[in-house]
Amino acid sequence: MPALRDRSDVAAPSGARRTRARPVLLATMATEVHPGAERMAIDSAIEAGVPLLVVNILPLPLYVRTMTLAGPEATVLPHEEHLEEVRATAARAAALGLETELLRVRTRHPVRALLEVAGERDAGLLVFGPDRPRALRFRLTARRLRRDAACLVWIAPEG
Repeated sequence: MPALRDRSDVAAPSGARRTRARPVLLATMATEVHPGAERMAIDSAIEAGVPLLVVNILPLPLYVRTMTLAGPEATVLPHEEHLEEVRATAARAAALGLETELLRVRTRHPVRALLEVAGERDAGLLVFGPDRPRALRFRLTARRLRRDAACLVWIAPEG
């Protein structure tokens, strides 16, 4: 059985070069962030010394009347997207000294939008962690993220 080695005891090969650090992206979909996902994202960002991007994807319902009269801002109210809870997650990360940014993305194509944000920000790790997901939407979203994301993906446990 091989012996375990402490990382601090192992020197990097002389030809190894350090790669550019890429941010951690923590995503939810109009709900609170799963506690395990929050821990994973914050711990990963701290350990890597990279910024944390908290993204709340808000699926836009197709209410033609609402969108034409009041605009897309009126389609999702702050309590419906759990805005305060998601802000609290970002605040906890910032309190730990992490450079933290909170994005709210309204879209009719939530998975595509999340993948675009991850690509535009060149995320190194995408942590997908809605706290109370709809089972079928969660599974379909998780499957597509695993398949199409150009970075590491961690999915919060369902249920």
